[in-house]
Amino acid sequence: MLTGLLIDAHRPTLPDLLPGVPLARAPAASTNVDRVQSDLLAVLFALASALTIAWGTVVRHGIAVSAPAGSSPMLTAIQKPMWWAGMSTAIIAYGLQVVALSFGPLLLVQPFLVMSLMFTLPLSAAYSKRRMSWAEIMWSTLLTAAVVVVLVLGRPIGGEDQPPIQRWIPALLIGMVVLSGIYQLGARSDKRRRALLQGLVTGAIFGYVSVLSKAVADNFNLGGFSGLFTAWELYALILAATVGTWVQQNAFNAGALRTSLPAMKIGEPIVAFTLGYAVLLERFQAVDWEWIGMGAALAVMVLSTVVLSRKSL
Repeated sequence: MLTGLLIDAHRPTLPDLLPGVPLARAPAASTNVDRVQSDLLAVLFALASALTIAWGTVVRHGIAVSAPAGSSPMLTAIQKPMWWAGMSTAIIAYGLQVVALSFGPLLLVQPFLVMSLMFTLPLSAAYSKRRMSWAEIMWSTLLTAAVVVVLVLGRPIGGEDQPPIQRWIPALLIGMVVLSGIYQLGARSDKRRRALLQGLVTGAIFGYVSVLSKAVADNFNLGGFSGLFTAWELYALILAATVGTWVQQNAFNAGALRTSLPAMKIGEPIVAFTLGYAVLLERFQAVDWEWIGMGAALAVMVLSTVVLSRKSL
C-alpha cells in the first residue's frame, strides 16, 4: 500500500503535462452554451411576437374593409368575435416581446419585430384569397435578408441588467424635450406633415417602450415580483405606453396611414437601437468592413420597411 501511495504521489498530473494551459474552461463553455440557448429562445419568441402582430393587423384590417357601405366600420367590427380576437393579439404580442427580451439583448430582438411587416403581406394575401405581387415578394425578401445580415455581422451581445439612474435621466429628458418639440411642430403643420411628424414621434416613443420593457424584464429576472413592482422602470413603461398610444391615435387622425405608418415603423427601431447602445450598453461586435455591410443592411431595412408599410395598408 505504501508503495502505491508513493507511486501516486509522483504520478504526473494534467497541469504537469500541460503547463500554462488554463483548465477552468468548463464553466465558460457552459456559459457560452447557455447564452446560445437564451439567444435562440429570444429569436423564437420575437418571431412569434412579429407573427402575432401581423395576424392581428390582417384580421382587423380585413373586417374594417368588409363593412357594408354606409355603416360604421367600428360598429361592424366590434360585433365580430374575430375582431376581438385580433385586438387581443396586441396584448399577446407584447407579452411575447417581453419574454423575448428576458432571454436576449434588445439589439437581437428588435430587428425581428420589424419583420411583422414581412409576415403581414402573405397573411393578408391568404386572407383576401389573392397572390402576392412580385414587388411584395422582393421587398419582403430584402427585409428578411437585411435582418439576417445585421445579426450575422453584428453579433449583438447584452449589456447591463440594471443601468444606473444617472444614465437614464439624460436619455429620458432629451427624449421628452426633442419629441415634444417635434409633436408641437406637427400640430402647427398641414395634415400631411402632421401625420408624418406625429407618426415619427409615435415610433420614437415606442422605441423607449422597447428599452423600458427590456429593463422591466431584467428587473423581474433578478428580483422577481418584488424587483418588478419596486423599480421605477415599470411605471415609466406604463406612462410611455399610454402616451405613445395617445400620440399614435392623433397621428392616425391627422392624415393617411400611408404617411404616418412608415414613420412609426422606422422611428421605433432607430430609437431602440440608440438607447440600447447608450443606456443598456449593449453592443454589436462588428469589426472593420463588417460595419460597412451592417450600414448597408440597415439602409435596406429602413427602405424595405417604408415600402412594405405602404403596401400593407
